[in-house]
Amino acid sequence: MVAAGVLLVDKPGGITSHDVVARARRALGTRKIGHAGTLDPMATGLLILGVEGATRLLTFIVGLDKTYEATIRLGVTTDTDDAEGVETARADAAALAAITPERIATGVEALTGPISQVPSTVSAIKVAGRRAYDLAREGVEVELKARAVTVSRFAILETRCARDSVDLDVVVDCSSGTYIRALARDLGTGLGVGGHLIALRRTRIGPFDVRDAASADELADARPADAAAVATAVLGSIDVTADEARDLRHGKRLPGAAVRLAATPAAAVAPDGTLVGVVERRGDDVKAVMNIPYEAGR
Repeated sequence: MVAAGVLLVDKPGGITSHDVVARARRALGTRKIGHAGTLDPMATGLLILGVEGATRLLTFIVGLDKTYEATIRLGVTTDTDDAEGVETARADAAALAAITPERIATGVEALTGPISQVPSTVSAIKVAGRRAYDLAREGVEVELKARAVTVSRFAILETRCARDSVDLDVVVDCSSGTYIRALARDLGTGLGVGGHLIALRRTRIGPFDVRDAASADELADARPADAAAVATAVLGSIDVTADEARDLRHGKRLPGAAVRLAATPAAAVAPDGTLVGVVERRGDDVKAVMNIPYEAGR
């Protein structure tokens, strides 16, 4: 039986996140694999997979902050806000020549911090039960509502100027739900020349780094990270005795144990190192809000 746990994968470009899941299912010989947050086919980088019973941990991973490295092309607009779309507008030479480093810095600053962002129409957001990108492909006009996101870092690493465009290599730290394509679009709009994304790589999700990930071709030899170690890295932990582990698994509370919680929710770890589940404070007590099958917690 394949070991339960969490697998870090470095997704290559040109395939979907579902393609990576399908490869992992074949390589590991199990159907019970899910992922914590998709990447567009164009994008590369960190994809987190839950294997067997550890798929339950994905709900605590999907909302973590993320880091992206990207290239934004100013001067050209597409209907998808990225390089896979159809060009819809191109700035003239005078408008491009007026883009100074100072103006770019001002535009980036306006998109840093807590901002309101309208996702791209080709996003996976559901509208009336259907994905926005499916509706867009069918020619249906989609209007998505703005959402509050936080961009804690939006830094320009390099600027390259061509005759008909300006490319910016950037790094972005952001809250879950932030669309880097939308940042490219909005930066270009603010500068009056349009813009879209031509490269995207996710390098971090919470405490997990793409440098620790297996390639999509190495999945057969990859070993999922221990569920207890992953849950502790994401949530922090509380050590419980064998008797307490049994009680939590049976749905019982741990009376007076809330004082032992540094944060809530937290990972409950048994003396043998297995992950019992995720617990929360209930007044002065501690109660499991999600249990992990014993074999998955190892």
